[in-house]
Amino acid sequence: MWTHEQSIEIDAAPAQVWAVWADVHGWVRWNAGIERIALHGPFVTGSTFTMQPPGTDAFVSTLIAVDELRGFTDETVIDETRVVVDHRLEALTPHRVKVTYATQITGPQAEAIGPEVTGDFGDVLRGLKAICERD
Repeated sequence: MWTHEQSIEIDAAPAQVWAVWADVHGWVRWNAGIERIALHGPFVTGSTFTMQPPGTDAFVSTLIAVDELRGFTDETVIDETRVVVDHRLEALTPHRVKVTYATQITGPQAEAIGPEVTGDFGDVLRGLKAICERD
């Protein structure tokens, strides 16, 4: 099993961060690890999205939990390896939040792909912070 967690504080209201997360098609504006992305349905539990990182094959993920203004969790299964990423939003004040990305990877390739999956979390969180604080 591979686990990783990383957080950042953002000067924005929870609703601002949530709006950026819920705009899945817009993730390419602040996440350099996404070349293309398409949400299949609304941003709710059970919907899927197809994401293609630069230079690699696209994969399909499922939103396994969506709790408006609090966070969402997605799951990607590749062969026998399961990647679950929990995106949590904690209000610190009405205009400041803590965002945490927590990942748990299980299966035969967990140790090998763990660093690949989580290696850009710092950049992704800084991108999220920049777009939320700019809007």
